[in-house]
Amino acid sequence: MNARTYQVRTYGCQMNVHDSERLSGLLEDAGYVPVEAGRTPDVVVFNTCAVRENADNRLYGNLGHLRPAKTANPGMQIAVGGCLAQKDRGEIVRRAPWVDVVFGTHNIGSLPVLLDRARHNRRAEVEILEALEVFPSTLPARRDSAHSGWVSISVGCNNTCTFCIVPSLRGKEKDRRPGEILAEVEALVADGVLEVTLLGQNVNSYGVEFGDRYAFGKLLRACGGIDGLERVRFTSPHPKDFTDDVIAAMAETPNVCHQLHMPLQSGSDRVLAAMRRSYRSGRYLGILDKVRAAMPAAAITTDVIVGFPGETEEDFAATLDVVRAARFTSAFTFQYSKRPGTPAAALDGQVPKEVVQERFDRLVAVQDEVAWELNRELVGRTVEVLVSTGEGRKDADTNRMSGRARDGRLVHFVPGTEAVRPGDVVDVTITYGAPHHLVADGPMVGHRRTRAGDHFEAGIRPRTAGVGLGMPAFGAPVR
Repeated sequence: MNARTYQVRTYGCQMNVHDSERLSGLLEDAGYVPVEAGRTPDVVVFNTCAVRENADNRLYGNLGHLRPAKTANPGMQIAVGGCLAQKDRGEIVRRAPWVDVVFGTHNIGSLPVLLDRARHNRRAEVEILEALEVFPSTLPARRDSAHSGWVSISVGCNNTCTFCIVPSLRGKEKDRRPGEILAEVEALVADGVLEVTLLGQNVNSYGVEFGDRYAFGKLLRACGGIDGLERVRFTSPHPKDFTDDVIAAMAETPNVCHQLHMPLQSGSDRVLAAMRRSYRSGRYLGILDKVRAAMPAAAITTDVIVGFPGETEEDFAATLDVVRAARFTSAFTFQYSKRPGTPAAALDGQVPKEVVQERFDRLVAVQDEVAWELNRELVGRTVEVLVSTGEGRKDADTNRMSGRARDGRLVHFVPGTEAVRPGDVVDVTITYGAPHHLVADGPMVGHRRTRAGDHFEAGIRPRTAGVGLGMPAFGAPVR
């Protein structure tokens, strides 16, 4: 009997990407195999996001497209998980009765059992837990990349931003013990991984569960002691919890990249108060000043929301002023999306869509101008690039490959006649700076073949077993 095949489709944030790696690991432990390209899988899993307004339409549109395949193959199973599943619960089966399984953000480990139960009972199985019972680190993971990996340090969020639905779907913050995190990082490095990204809804508040407000800085320094780990990144911090010890840890730990993604959301103090962001623009810019004093070449990126309820032209002008002053290398810019269940959805002063669009276009133009100027400053400099799995394939038209510099910038380069693989490290000289990427069209300065590149060439991906709970924190008792 042939093994059943699966496909996981991921939407939304990095947390969802990492959850999908866990879902893939669980399915493979249960005997499923990834579907071959161009084939119809036996199981399709949607790992959904609920942040944007059109998330619902996108999901139900995709489910509708699968209905003919399900009708033609009744043995096919469709599962929906993630934040939208946590929010909509039974509504998904009502609107799409051909769905077999619905599971929430707190019980991704139940997926294989729910699939078996749905197949046996011949009816939809819906299981939505209200709180996390098992930390995701205890689950196996099938990694997408041979050279980099996500490592969760916490799940959930204790903030109450009025525009955000995540805390109600992911729950209160729950921290992993540092020993568990470092054990997972060490396991990845042993498999050839060169780069890890520490992941949490608010990494700066890491340690709240075991009473150590300096735990995150200590964790960064501890990562510096892992042999073979070349790059450490993290996302996302919150300005209200950003402390000087984290800046010092970034500056003083050689493998921690001088890159910071710190959401701004708005440059207007009045709007920040309405968002319940717990900091003001002066505090935000003050943090950036400290970061650049310690790391002058640090690349800083951000998130900005345009058109929050009640935003005036004066408020928006303040955002443009902060964007110009902050000098971000890139920004994720969003038009405010009204989400039922969030406090902001009930606020007066919803900004007309045409006004939001016009402001959004102006913001993008200002940010592109700043980013282009910053990228042009790198022309003539040599940068180290980790060739990316998804981005690193050779482009037939330009003969370029792509990867990420240590500061996170995207670099397109010409490998020449050398056999450069995703996962290898190259040194290249920048010949052109565009608003969203760098180009190095000259000969490579250096090329280092890596075990990650060997693994990519052999089709090997890191596949880690779950790391159990109960390992001690930095001197803290086990709970």
